[in-house]
Amino acid sequence: MKEVVVLGAGYAGLKTVVLLQKKLKTNVHITLVDRNNYHYEATDLHEAAAGTQSASRITYPISDVINPQITFIQDEVVKIDPDKKTVKLAGHEELLHYDYCVLGLGFVSETFGIPGAEENALPMTNVKEALAIYDHIIAKMKDYRTTHNPDDLQIVICGGGFTGIELAGALVDARASYAKIAGVSPDEIKITLIEASTRLLPMFSEKLAEYGVNLVKSLNVQLLDGSRISKIEPGKVIYKHGDDDEESLNAGTIIWTTGVSGNPLMEECGFDAKRGRVIVTDHLTDPKHDDIYIIGDVAAVMPPDGKRPYPTTAQIALAMADYTAEDIVSRIKTGKHEAKSFTYKSLGTVASVGNTRAFGEAMGHELRGYPASAMKKIIADRSLLETGGLKELFAKGRFDLYH
Repeated sequence: MKEVVVLGAGYAGLKTVVLLQKKLKTNVHITLVDRNNYHYEATDLHEAAAGTQSASRITYPISDVINPQITFIQDEVVKIDPDKKTVKLAGHEELLHYDYCVLGLGFVSETFGIPGAEENALPMTNVKEALAIYDHIIAKMKDYRTTHNPDDLQIVICGGGFTGIELAGALVDARASYAKIAGVSPDEIKITLIEASTRLLPMFSEKLAEYGVNLVKSLNVQLLDGSRISKIEPGKVIYKHGDDDEESLNAGTIIWTTGVSGNPLMEECGFDAKRGRVIVTDHLTDPKHDDIYIIGDVAAVMPPDGKRPYPTTAQIALAMADYTAEDIVSRIKTGKHEAKSFTYKSLGTVASVGNTRAFGEAMGHELRGYPASAMKKIIADRSLLETGGLKELFAKGRFDLYH
């Protein structure tokens, strides 16, 4: 019997298991490992951080979508030995052995070596971190009632990329609730985005990106673009705008969204990784180990022009899972890889700026306002359906298309 071990129950890993359990009924045993006993919609973390969605709305138990024949282990992966074909877990003495291993180990926050970022800013890469941000904001709002320190009302987002923009929109939606807790008017809750680049949202056309930036500004969010962060101190962001002298901004809440990298375990285990990502083969396998599939945030997939890898998104992670499952089925049944290589075509990208505002591009068309907001929720529901099935879609889906 073939042993397939899948490490990570994010978009890529969980969908791979869901497909394999449908396609391989016999002669295979599948083991899924994740540090949590739930899957979370990583694209919705900004809403949990702002408090506009509860954690229960963006998570569901892994046991809801895997068959009883699948072995699920809740544990931390500490070592992968590609030569011995084994996996070591933190809480289990016995090693896992595999014929095929799928690595979907996810991402971590990237500080780029900026002093104080790790110690003094709040990352947002998983549910626990998102809830910690929300709890921190609420604590600061409560503190203001006694301290009257204006810094408590200041929220700074370090990083004005896709994630930062979406987080700013969610914070705007929650602004009135924060103000009520603090006992102030909503316009006293200050939200600031600091971004090093002067060309924000490069995944969109200049015209669409400009629309998105202006939309954020119209919501009383201060945008400091062209401002490179040099240091994070407790309650203070030090930055430099162009050639000007360094400036500082005090804030009760500092959130770090400047970027992410793949799981550092990839490099620790000897894979040829850069920032936790491995450039994979046409079959999504490790170039040196054909029995190891690398997908999701730890994979770097090169487009036909070979210039730079595709961005890591839920969309491409799900597409990788489709291919990986098909390829493993082919190898187990025929002993050969799929005849076709992995190819990817993006269906588009839509950024939300709160629950009722969005902009983006889908199926070759640029969308703004209500159509973009509805499309964003349709995309989220499609992702939920692909991993969680109809049960989770009906339980957690976004059906508020009409605002």
